[in-house]
Amino acid sequence: MWRKLRKIASLRKIVLALIIVSLFGLFYSISQLTPTTFPVERQLPRLVLPPASECHNEMSNIRGFDQPLNKGNTSQTRQKILVFLRDGHTQLGRDVVTALESIRFKFNIQSGEIRNLPILIDDSKGRYALIIFEDIFMYFSLHQWNREMIDKYCLDFDVGIIYFLRGSKSRSKENDVVHNGPVGTFPLSYFNGVNLKDYQLNPQSPILRIARPGEIWQGFLPFSKNWALFKSDHSTYQPVSFVIQAGPDDVPQGNKGRKSRHRRAAVVANKDFPDAMAPDFSDKLVTVVHDTGQLDGIQRVIFGSGLTFWLHKVLFLDAISYLSHGKLVSPLERYIQIDIDDVFVGTKGNRMNADDVTALVNFQDKVRQTIPGFTFQLGFSGKFIFYGNEKETEGDRLFLKVHDRFAWFPHMWSHMQAHWFNNVTELCSYMDINARFAVRHHLNTSSHYAVAPHHAGVFPVHEQLYDCWDQIWNITTTSTEEYPHLRPDHKRRGFMYRDVKNLPRQTCGLFTHTMILDKYPGGPEALHDHINGGSLFLSFLYNQFNIFMTHLSNYGNDRLAIYTFDHAINFVRCWTNLKLLQVPPETMAKKYFDLYPDELDPVWLNPCLDKRHLEIWSTEKNCNQLPDFVVVGPQKTGTTALYWYLNMHPDVKSNLPSATTFEEVQFFSGKNYFKGLDWYVSYFPIPENNTILFEKSATYFDQAVVAKRLNALLPKKPVIAILLDPAKRAYSWYQHMRSHDDNTALQHSFYEVITAKREGSPQALISLQHRCLDPGFYAVHLDNWLEHLSAKQIIIVDGDTLKDNPVRAMQDLQEHLGFKSTIDYSKLLKYEKKKGFYCQILKSGKTKCLGKSKGRQYPEMDDQSMNYLRHYYSDANRKLLQMLQSINKPIPLWVLEQVNSQH
Repeated sequence: MWRKLRKIASLRKIVLALIIVSLFGLFYSISQLTPTTFPVERQLPRLVLPPASECHNEMSNIRGFDQPLNKGNTSQTRQKILVFLRDGHTQLGRDVVTALESIRFKFNIQSGEIRNLPILIDDSKGRYALIIFEDIFMYFSLHQWNREMIDKYCLDFDVGIIYFLRGSKSRSKENDVVHNGPVGTFPLSYFNGVNLKDYQLNPQSPILRIARPGEIWQGFLPFSKNWALFKSDHSTYQPVSFVIQAGPDDVPQGNKGRKSRHRRAAVVANKDFPDAMAPDFSDKLVTVVHDTGQLDGIQRVIFGSGLTFWLHKVLFLDAISYLSHGKLVSPLERYIQIDIDDVFVGTKGNRMNADDVTALVNFQDKVRQTIPGFTFQLGFSGKFIFYGNEKETEGDRLFLKVHDRFAWFPHMWSHMQAHWFNNVTELCSYMDINARFAVRHHLNTSSHYAVAPHHAGVFPVHEQLYDCWDQIWNITTTSTEEYPHLRPDHKRRGFMYRDVKNLPRQTCGLFTHTMILDKYPGGPEALHDHINGGSLFLSFLYNQFNIFMTHLSNYGNDRLAIYTFDHAINFVRCWTNLKLLQVPPETMAKKYFDLYPDELDPVWLNPCLDKRHLEIWSTEKNCNQLPDFVVVGPQKTGTTALYWYLNMHPDVKSNLPSATTFEEVQFFSGKNYFKGLDWYVSYFPIPENNTILFEKSATYFDQAVVAKRLNALLPKKPVIAILLDPAKRAYSWYQHMRSHDDNTALQHSFYEVITAKREGSPQALISLQHRCLDPGFYAVHLDNWLEHLSAKQIIIVDGDTLKDNPVRAMQDLQEHLGFKSTIDYSKLLKYEKKKGFYCQILKSGKTKCLGKSKGRQYPEMDDQSMNYLRHYYSDANRKLLQMLQSINKPIPLWVLEQVNSQH
């Protein structure tokens, strides 16, 4: 009933809105014939906010966009970083990981005491292009053998090292301990205990790439008393950045730079080097130093503090690029798009008036001087036009009059959320009203870009939204801040679903309620810090593609959005060599996925495990329809029998059968995955009290992508793997293919299949060989599962026990799965000699067995093939034994017998 009433109320509002639009239709037609001019100055509504100042670093020797990186032997290392952390829980350790994750560099973390180094070389190729030590003294505390191994690796593969040396570990104690002394065995010393100010970069340093020298970050540097400062008489050490000692008057009173927010440092002209001449830095203190490798051939960059200071984050990326010889490098181009959501939406008094619209056009023209072709993207919901006061109505009229100055994209007609509509016809009809509004007012929506209100329906996916986007708007690109989660924001990623490319959307510190500078959360200083080296700047630094979300209210009132982006763009221009660009949304999406092709495939998550996701998910959907555990295979190990046995339990229900893959859904391992979560959930019944759901798909075990996907949707859920002698499993697969009249299996003996040379043999033969042999490398596949699941989640079932003694196997399995109610399978199963396997005992006393295709009798494997496979799998079985022992899993008897027989 409530839905019917809501629908009637919505229709009444729609009719009223259409009447209003008709009454003003003639006025629009006349007003659009009048040319519009835009005054240079605007009449500010409340507060005059100053424009961004000019840069002072127009130096001819600044390292430009095209200057080559440090050259080295980059072909002999992989694009990966080896990171040594103290314990993984320090602020610096988190900052290092955040930076690497943000820029999408691959890395391997070694934390804690280092006794044994990870493998550094694979097939004569270095595994790592760079090494990072959170603490330089971790390196010097290594056993001499390990230290020499690292040095030799760096020399052989021309790999650099980044170190951090913090002068003091204290961050909050009033009385800091002053440290000084040599930096290990290097001809370099350090000291701390000095309050510092006025940070500047050395324009002669070859490290600088993103960082642009020429400015001074003027003012006291908080916690700088803990920074390490370097001294050396050897020419191998060259300064990267400098500071000067702060006087008593420079230190904020009452807190000595601790705990309270520091005053915003001003960007001023660097009068020390007004031209391209190399400055004299003899009176400066060095806080980041570059070891050029003159002593031992290894280049290093040593930071005298962590990454809390924003410029150190920039230098950290530059050091990675330089020391890896460009192997690990972020392009200098940064693509930017600024969306203005909720145009024509907003409460009376908080919308844009005509002066605000004029200011927006003028600011867009100003930005185009820095970013050619820059155009705001305006998201609209047409229902609320003219809902403001008289001045705001004039603003709406001016928007329509200058519609061609902007690009437009649709929300919903009344800003309703897509997941409220479970009927696709209703949703499309509602969208169509907004589409007709756009046509009537000549809004340019040719970008095929849209943003769903509250991001509802984009992720978690609401299929009806994608249906209607395609039908009404032909949408190809969207953006969301919800994939995979809102927080942490540096982990937001893109994905493609149903040919719609979803790009990560970023916040900029402005929301619908942030309209007045003096009322900004934390005060004006918080906004300034956000812009000047804070989280907004880091979005530009770390993300090559930025789609910023703003709102209509941010451009009225104090026009905080104009103020914010004016200063942010200027800050990026003054302090970095980043090149800001804008392209249409479809082009940005193409560039994004060209750079990050691994993100094209979505990774489905459980919406019920994220409060925000649950809020924008249809109430008609049920997370309880997801399985409680999954049988993952591998094939031909007894998975169908296990599936059958589990279904005998009164509390256990399996997935529904598939018309093409029978008892298997095969969701995580193939094309079905791209049919979406709704498709997968439809294969499970709605559970009753105490019902336990499970899925069985034997194709999962040996496909690398499954573990990541399964754990993302079903975190902490158990998976069951059945381990059968891999030689028996290989032979069983061969016989399975023969029974299905596979030509290759019929034309070749088993020995010919398993011994075929992979070069020169027919592709069909090699394909059959792969499916026979590859799943049997159990340790390799389990290792992949253990990268995504904990050992506790993996349940190992002995395939021989399952076949020969299923009563015992099922009793053990019920205990491992934690069933509240266990059943005695000795009362349900009976061995049938004629069939050669166990069958179900019916209430009538008769037995019911699996179909003819199961338990099939075929000739025993020939000795030649058996001996070949015993040798072929000998090393794999030994590794399996070691792995199962290391994760405290029961060892199948056949594993012990085969490993022992090798001795």
